[in-house]
Amino acid sequence: MLRDFFSKKKRYASIPSQEAKQDVPEGLMQKCPNCQKIFYRKELNRNMNVCPHCDHHHRLSAYERIQHLFDEESFVEWDKHMISNNPLHFPEYEEKLEKDRQKSDLNEAVVTGKAKLNGMETAVAVMDARFRMGSMGSVVGEKITNAIENARKENIPFIIFTASGGARMQEGVLSLMQMGKTSVALQRLHADGGLFISVMTHPTTGGVSASFASLGDYNFAEPGALIGFAGRRIIEQTIREKLPEDFQTAEFLLEHGQLDKVIHRHDLKKTLTTVLDLHNVGGDQS
Repeated sequence: MLRDFFSKKKRYASIPSQEAKQDVPEGLMQKCPNCQKIFYRKELNRNMNVCPHCDHHHRLSAYERIQHLFDEESFVEWDKHMISNNPLHFPEYEEKLEKDRQKSDLNEAVVTGKAKLNGMETAVAVMDARFRMGSMGSVVGEKITNAIENARKENIPFIIFTASGGARMQEGVLSLMQMGKTSVALQRLHADGGLFISVMTHPTTGGVSASFASLGDYNFAEPGALIGFAGRRIIEQTIREKLPEDFQTAEFLLEHGQLDKVIHRHDLKKTLTTVLDLHNVGGDQS
């Protein structure tokens, strides 16, 4: 009996039943890619998708960013009906567009409109990397250009939040033309004394970083954002040198004078409000 009492009993791992697995809703949890901690998605969302443990800035969808940053129920969307077609008859492009529409609940990779920031009216464009990796096609360029022109006509500032992999390969040269198109619209805005604030988020690369994203009167970025034109490996192969570990990060660009400020997401609304106040942007007159 004593031997039975002191002997170690085997322990068996219990495998959750299929019913138990189904009790946990899909997408309830999210792992931080930086610290590997796991959090409830609702907890991350309440913290503006910033990791509570390591401060890593997770991506925000276009509508989430608008909801977090601008005054409640002040956003009026522009050009929501615009959708891309297949001008170059690129194989399976239309199917991929439709798949992204269903996955992201967006018609394109940018949402544009007018909103109030602490009572101050601004035009806004928010890119969303869930749709074709935020790539810049003809419709993206058209929507951003229209938003800039609307800001110029209504004499209000223009704020853009960029997140893009660059030009959209399925639209070829038509995609590259959007770099010049948006840049000319920004030049008109500047000539009329308009204010343009660019906020670069992760990632801002390719033709977007080489055009409108870098033309702001103020160029801001979120912490840790990847910002650059060509990829790291291509640059290293071209110059035959090893690049710094923090190369093409927001902090690296700030150190080398290519950004005005790296702003934590929690401080962004306060900073933008201060900038708009400095430029005497009119508040709510009602």
